Amino acid sequence: MAEEEKLSFTKAIEDAGASITRFPLIPVRGVPLMSHIANNLDSVWAFRPDPSDLLIATYPKAGTTWTQEIVDLLLHNGDAEACKRAPTPVRSPFLEISSPPPIPSGLDLLKEMDPPRIIKTHLPFQLVPSGFWESKCKVIYVARNAKDNLVSYYYFDSMNLTQPEPGPWEGYIHKFMQGELSWGSWYDHVKGYWVEREKKNILYLFYEDMKENPQREVERIMRYLDLSVSDEVISRIVDLTSFKTMKENPMTNYSCIPAPVFDQSISPFMRKGEVGDWTNHFTPEQSKMFDEDYQKQMKDVKIPFRTLIYGFGGFTI
Repeated sequence: MAEEEKLSFTKAIEDAGASITRFPLIPVRGVPLMSHIANNLDSVWAFRPDPSDLLIATYPKAGTTWTQEIVDLLLHNGDAEACKRAPTPVRSPFLEISSPPPIPSGLDLLKEMDPPRIIKTHLPFQLVPSGFWESKCKVIYVARNAKDNLVSYYYFDSMNLTQPEPGPWEGYIHKFMQGELSWGSWYDHVKGYWVEREKKNILYLFYEDMKENPQREVERIMRYLDLSVSDEVISRIVDLTSFKTMKENPMTNYSCIPAPVFDQSISPFMRKGEVGDWTNHFTPEQSKMFDEDYQKQMKDVKIPFRTLIYGFGGFTI
């Protein structure tokens, strides 16, 4: 079944052929979104989730696929074979994605699934369909420190041939700082879910915590989902969701997306998965400029991000 679903999903993308392009950004309530998403957002907002549905929300390249796989494995008691039934974007549809036919939209895929469903979104809090809050769905939000998130997004925009051309690294830093990328401002995104986390019962996770102690964070997710699995299963899930294992797993490494869309010869979808890789990209001058702007943009909220991890400590900005 997994191979059939993978082939049909991949074939739909290949059949779209000439329709694949770098889509322009259109602002929606001040948030730049790719045109094919912006033009379909009314349908997304009309989506009515089941109360049993789970939403995994992130800014792009903040640990989305990692969290999707952890959750799927928890729901299947660590059964690796069950989680190979289909690629990640089929098992856990991308809510707002809408591409040229015959590629199925996120809503198309969700219509074919019975609840409970694992649903992915990159929408900032204010653009999430109200049905998720009205139905009191569980929501997991994963945040990654700004500098590493920026680096990862830069490489992703280079290889994802539907996203706007990233341009040179020096200019991309400014685009990130000014919120001119797909799905808008990182600053607004992480703050939006943070200030609502208690009122909306959002489990707010940090990528750096997940890297530092994956077992602890998998257990946090398990408790939030009101599940109970054995220590042995938790350990198995930690192993199955290591970066190395997921990078080699065709169900999670996005090899199902053909090169006209994700050109992994430019950069692999799963590139490094490290904390602190930003130190290999920012010059001292760029880092100083970025830090000064960061302090201004984050002065109204105290979110405990870490840009480096030293053992069980960390350097915080």
